[in-house]
Amino acid sequence: MPLWTCEQCGAQFPETAARPPACSICEDERQYVNWKGQAWLTREELAERHRLVWRDDLGLVGLALEPSFAIGQRALLVPDRGGCVMWDCVPLATAEAIAHVRSLGGLKAIAISHPHYYGAVADWSAAFDNAPVYLHGDDAQWVTRPYPSIVPWQGDSHRISDDILLVRGGGHFAGATMLHWRKGADGRGALLTGDIAMVAMDRRSVSFMYSYPNYIPLNTSAVRRLARAVEPLAYDRIYGAWWGKNIASDARAAFDRSVQRYLAAISD
Repeated sequence: MPLWTCEQCGAQFPETAARPPACSICEDERQYVNWKGQAWLTREELAERHRLVWRDDLGLVGLALEPSFAIGQRALLVPDRGGCVMWDCVPLATAEAIAHVRSLGGLKAIAISHPHYYGAVADWSAAFDNAPVYLHGDDAQWVTRPYPSIVPWQGDSHRISDDILLVRGGGHFAGATMLHWRKGADGRGALLTGDIAMVAMDRRSVSFMYSYPNYIPLNTSAVRRLARAVEPLAYDRIYGAWWGKNIASDARAAFDRSVQRYLAAISD
């Protein structure tokens, strides 16, 4: 039986003879169902129409589908002792991409910011001896393809290693997570935010939304919580959710300025 991938968000669903009736992630108000209606691809159809490419993105190797698929997500590989940590995931795992990741030391873990980036986490985990997939337990209800290696961690932080810390910021989703990489930016520290804190087009600021496609902003308390979550961390760089959407330097000051700008913009 085929595995199914949602064409709109890229989430992978279990093997079934018939297409799933709906994608719960896309039917949620933070996302949307494809304008032509709910559409699915088998894993094989997806591999026929798209290929996985990799390239440097400000010093980290990124992986993404070409032509762009779903919401254009890309994964980043954070080097660590014992292998890489894949940050967020893509909807497809190909033999060529798996071999390339092996050449970089393989995967020791996968960490996910929120449900829009679950993609093919089960396939990637399986390719690397069932590497643990860390996603926040507050978002476990959104998992579309359950898999034994998924670790639904709890609380406000979870340490993967001495250099990699997962931090729950909330906001976009209850368990929305960012990754702090202590050795990033030549030891000055880096924050991988996905779109929990969205790097803006000027690449000098970030912003915050409950739903990006449906233009639902976050409220004051949610943004302040995000600010408190990253306040103890040292970082000079932010990696955003798409190719090139990064703040290369002075990112902590940019984050702090962005919080104040956002709060001023939504105040009475």
